Amino acid sequence: MKPTEGNLNAGKLRFGIVVSKFNEFVTGRLEAAALETLKHHGASEDNLHVVRVPGAFEIPLVAKQLAQSKQFDAVICLGAVIRGETPHFDFISAEMSRGIAQASLDTGIPVVFGVLTTNTEEEALARAGTTEINRGTEAACTAIEMATLMQELSDSDRKLTGFRRR
Repeated sequence: MKPTEGNLNAGKLRFGIVVSKFNEFVTGRLEAAALETLKHHGASEDNLHVVRVPGAFEIPLVAKQLAQSKQFDAVICLGAVIRGETPHFDFISAEMSRGIAQASLDTGIPVVFGVLTTNTEEEALARAGTTEINRGTEAACTAIEMATLMQELSDSDRKLTGFRRR
C-alpha cells in the first residue's frame, strides 16, 4: 500500500498570505521567510498575493474570503499575539485560532496557521528568526504540502469512483 501525501513542489500553485500588521517587527520576518520559502520551492511571484490586516483578530475573516474566492490553492495566516498584562491575549488567540480552522473547514481550501502565540517578545523573535527556525518558513512548507495533498486526493477521488469498501 502506498500512502497518499503531498510534496513541496509549489510550481503551479497560488497562495494567499494574510499578515497581521500588529507586532510588525515579528510579522514582517514571518512574511519575508514565507515568501522566500514559497519562491524557493518554485512558486511564481505572480501567484503570491499578500493581504495585510490590522491585527490577528482580523486574520480569519480575510483568510476565509481568500479561500472562498477559489483563486488560491492555500492560504497562509501569519501573525504574532504576545501575552500582556490582561486576558486580552487569551480571547484573541482562542477566537483567531478557531476562525482560521473554521475557514479551512468551511471552504475545503487549506488555511494554514502561522500565528505565533508567545509569552514575550523575545519568544516571538526567536520563532521568527533565521529561515531554519522561522515559523513563516514552516507555514509556507505546510501550505505547499497541503495544497499538493488536496490535489492528490482530488485526483484519487476520480480514480476511485468504482472502489467499494468490503
